[in-house]
Amino acid sequence: MKILQKFTHKILKLEPSSTGLPFGPFNSTTQRRWKKRPVSTAQTRLESQRTRDSKLDKLTSRLNQLTRSLTFHRLISARKRSPFVSLHLISRWKNVVGLNVSTTVFLRKYPHVFEVFTHPLRRIACCRIGRKMTDLIQEEEDSIRELELENVLRIKKLLMMSVNGTIHIHGLRLARRELGLPKDFRESILQKYSNEFRLVDLEIVGMVDRGEVGVAEVCVSRWPGQPELSEMGVGEVRVSWPGQPRLSEMGVAEVEKWREREFREKWLSEFETKYAFPISLPTGFKIEAGYRERLRNWQRLPYVKPYQRKEVVRVRTCGGAERFEKRAVGILHEFLCLTVEKMVGVERLVHFRKDLGIEVNLREVILKHPGIFYLSTKGSAQTVFLREAYSKGCLIVPNQIYAVRRKMLDLILTGRRNTRELSSQTEVNDESRSVAHNVNEGGTRDGDWVISLLDNFKDQSNADKLSEI
Repeated sequence: MKILQKFTHKILKLEPSSTGLPFGPFNSTTQRRWKKRPVSTAQTRLESQRTRDSKLDKLTSRLNQLTRSLTFHRLISARKRSPFVSLHLISRWKNVVGLNVSTTVFLRKYPHVFEVFTHPLRRIACCRIGRKMTDLIQEEEDSIRELELENVLRIKKLLMMSVNGTIHIHGLRLARRELGLPKDFRESILQKYSNEFRLVDLEIVGMVDRGEVGVAEVCVSRWPGQPELSEMGVGEVRVSWPGQPRLSEMGVAEVEKWREREFREKWLSEFETKYAFPISLPTGFKIEAGYRERLRNWQRLPYVKPYQRKEVVRVRTCGGAERFEKRAVGILHEFLCLTVEKMVGVERLVHFRKDLGIEVNLREVILKHPGIFYLSTKGSAQTVFLREAYSKGCLIVPNQIYAVRRKMLDLILTGRRNTRELSSQTEVNDESRSVAHNVNEGGTRDGDWVISLLDNFKDQSNADKLSEI
């Protein structure tokens, strides 16, 4: 009995770091449970196992504020009765816009964007979009109209990347702002350039094939004395604009242009740059053992480029899964290059998966290549950035539309500062009175008949005074 007590005493004094109880007659029936390893998925890496970029996250949060402001502008502009809306009605739009605070706090936080005033007749608080913001929105629309030919080329490149040469219009409508398309792009682009696009279905657009027999391409501008097309003996003619690139020139991805520059300027070998992508790892990224070797092998891995259709990748072949994934990286890289701000929301990018042939998990691909893409989770949506296009939270090569949107973002960042530049309170009241009187232009209001009677009475009294003189 004493021997048994000593044995149990030794068992109780075992350290917690030990592997377990030794095998014996007292624990032979004890079930040994193994600790489960944590599963590494896209969601777990998204939450903890990744290096965050504070500058791109800050930019995303600011762009979310701009998006909410533009949503308010769209809702206010949709009301045709007046250019302003009462704060009581705006408070109902809180869930539509997606605010975590009250609408009044949000509107008064940006006085350069929203003007909150008291209605002179009804004596209620109302809100309208500021003059600066209205001018910038109009400037953005004008810039988009000026870049109409670039939008045509952008849609054609998307159609060239697609598997069947078609794209759903619903996806273009959702990503309209990212691609820089006008609101009425279906009429102003797809129907206007019927020689470039054709409607396969009510919501599916395709590109007209230019390889048909008996089809010639001519330029819009004609020199003096040029004969008519019918006199030239051309059966079917498709009109194009001056300086339009050929399909062979359009079928060159942006990453291939970067590879050519790297090959010429840095004197790198073709083996190193033929299938490589620009890599810029985030600050603080922890490089594990063997990561550089895996990245070097992945950069040299051949794949089918976005605009190529000659080779079919089979996933079950040797290296087919990695090549299939690298093709998805190339398509996603080219899609981000076609956007205005080199960024797009994941929920909008999902609508192009079937058309572009991306049959892999998008978040898995994005998180697996942190040197090429960055996934920001600020706000209610997830946004993908092209890392090579940004530096310190700004676009390296800006464009016309990006410059206008940056001005809008500056108004958001101004907040409540520099309010002296705004019009004085007296001018706001005068302007609100004029707006209040012009609300029902073209219509009649209660009491208008009294004004006409008083005017007639005044005219008669003036005539009597003149007759007496």
